[in-house]
Amino acid sequence: MPQRLSTREIRRRTKQIRRAIDGTRRRLINLKFIRTAQFPYRPPSVPKGIDPLPKKSKTGSSFKTDWARRTPAQTFRMLFSEFPMRPIIQFLAKPSMIGIDSLADIPNYQPVIFVANHHSHIDTPLLLTSLPIRWRKKLVVGAAADYFFSTRITGTLSALFIGAIPIERRKITRKSSDDIADLIDKGWSFMVFPEGGRSPDGWGQPFRGGAAYLSLRCNAPIVPIHITGTGAILRKGRNLPKPSKTTINFGRPIWPGIEESSRSLAKRIEVSVAQLADETSSNWWEAKKRLYEEKTPTLHGPEASSWRRAWELSGRKRKQQSPSRNWPKI
Repeated sequence: MPQRLSTREIRRRTKQIRRAIDGTRRRLINLKFIRTAQFPYRPPSVPKGIDPLPKKSKTGSSFKTDWARRTPAQTFRMLFSEFPMRPIIQFLAKPSMIGIDSLADIPNYQPVIFVANHHSHIDTPLLLTSLPIRWRKKLVVGAAADYFFSTRITGTLSALFIGAIPIERRKITRKSSDDIADLIDKGWSFMVFPEGGRSPDGWGQPFRGGAAYLSLRCNAPIVPIHITGTGAILRKGRNLPKPSKTTINFGRPIWPGIEESSRSLAKRIEVSVAQLADETSSNWWEAKKRLYEEKTPTLHGPEASSWRRAWELSGRKRKQQSPSRNWPKI
């Protein structure tokens, strides 16, 4: 038989039911109010014929990377570059370095702008594991805002693992140049690929003047770097890497002149990287002779059809692999 409830229990349960009904009624009223509410509970309406204000983007060049330069993120990045990254790069790239002793002339705690050619995604981790420790501790890498910072996930990973900051490839905005200049003034070194993207065919592309402008503005030296062999590991359009040998050639620091223009300094930087490429493909003496005679080959390759450019590039690689003298024959 069902248990009979006392009068007290019936009153208690009746109060609970009434409270539940009243709470549901209040929630329905609030929901109806939210649906019909206007400003300031909702954004103001836009008159007809007027375009609404665009929403501020949190990706691309607007992505915030300040957190990646704090101590926890820096410590993680240093550990990551030493343990997983370095053995992987040693296995894939087998790098050999030339001219690393030329960096000894730079004073301690002097921020530097590292400028290199760009053939592959391997270029960045290769340089991060090859630079001396005193610059790797405080180093930011200029990365394409439309590629590495297109989403919050890719932007976070790029900032955390390689210390990337977003820059525009087509043109450097005033905000991005001011942000990078502030970092250099605070003692951070800056690494950038002035070609604006990876090489599509193995030859170099024209250098842009952003690095020269920052050097003149911050009075920071530029270290030219030429990288060879990374295109064979992971060229543009390939997804899986293939182990190969690489060479990193460091040039002497380039200090900006007192009244030098950014265009003149950018030209000096490109010529210096081209000389390093000529030195890597031949030898130091022959490259110096061509530089003195103003016959240093450009990074851009011949103005010809694609097959001709590929032919010239393969001949340059064969010349690099063949044994050559490092000093003139006397």
